[in-house]
Amino acid sequence: MTHIIRPAAIDDAAAICRIYNHYVLNTTISFETEAVTPEQMAQRVTDITATFPWLVCEVDGQILGYAYATKWRVRAAYRHAVESSVYLADEAAGKGLGTALYRALLAELAKLPVHVVIGGIAQPNPGSVALHEKMGFEKVAHFTQVGKKFDRWIDVAYWQKLL
Repeated sequence: MTHIIRPAAIDDAAAICRIYNHYVLNTTISFETEAVTPEQMAQRVTDITATFPWLVCEVDGQILGYAYATKWRVRAAYRHAVESSVYLADEAAGKGLGTALYRALLAELAKLPVHVVIGGIAQPNPGSVALHEKMGFEKVAHFTQVGKKFDRWIDVAYWQKLL
C-alpha cells in the first residue's frame, strides 16, 4: 500500500476526528467519552505541533492514520519524556501503516531533546501491545482499574522506549 507520511495541518482536523471519534464512541482505547469536534481537534493539533510532531498517513489522498507525541508530565524534570499516540482508521489495520507512522514519529522525536517515549495502552489491546513491542518498547507498568467507561473498569499498562 503506497502511503505518504507528512506533518499534520489544521485542515486535517475533520479527517483526524473521523478516525479518533470511532475509538472515543465505540471502544475503551480512548478514555474520552464524548466525540471531539473538528474545531477542538484543530486546536489540539496547533497546541501540540508548537513543540512536538504530529504526523498523518495518507493513502490516495485520504488520511488513514496519525501519530503524535505530547508531554509526559508538566514538571520541568520530565521535559525529556513524551507520551506517544498512534491511531488508524479501521480499514487501515494490518497493512503496516501503524508501523510506518511509529517509525516516522520516533525519527522525528530523535531530533529533539527527547530521551524516553512512553505509550499508555488501555487493556486489553493486543494490537497496540504488539505494535509497541515491535517498535522496541518494553512493558514497565500495569495499573489496575484506573479508568471507567461503558460501566466497566479498565486497566492501563505502560510501555517505554529509550531513544
